[in-house]
Amino acid sequence: MSIQEIGREFLEACDTGKGWDGCKDFCHEGATFSAQADALADVTTLEGYADWMKGLLTPIPDGHYELKSFSTDDERGIVNAFAVFHGTHSVDGPVPATWKKLAADYVYAIEFDGDKISHMTKIWNDTHSLKQLGWA
Repeated sequence: MSIQEIGREFLEACDTGKGWDGCKDFCHEGATFSAQADALADVTTLEGYADWMKGLLTPIPDGHYELKSFSTDDERGIVNAFAVFHGTHSVDGPVPATWKKLAADYVYAIEFDGDKISHMTKIWNDTHSLKQLGWA
C-alpha cells in the first residue's frame, strides 16, 4: 500500500472517531503529534490525538469531515490533507449542549518513516472553533 493510501485510511479512521484502536496499525509505536493550538497543548502523541478526536465526537455526535484536498510529497514522505470538520454541539460535554454549529478548517501534515506514520502536525485555529461552538 502507498503512503497516500495509508494516509487516507488513517484520516478516515482518526476523523470518524475510531480512536487509537482504529489508527494504531498505520503508525509506528510512539508516533508523535504536534499542533500550535491551546486545546491540544497536552497532546504529544498520535495515540493521544486519535483518542482526543474520538472524545470530541461525544459532545458533537454528528461530527464529520469534508475533504477538500489530499496530496503526497513522495520525496519527503509526507501526505497532506486539507479538510473542514463540521458538527453540532448537541450533547453535554465540556459545557452543556449549545446547539451551535462548527465548520473548522484544518490541515494534517502526516510524516512517514517507511510505510508507517511517525509524526503528524495539525494546523488548526482552535480559538475560532471554540468560539463557534460557544465554548469560549
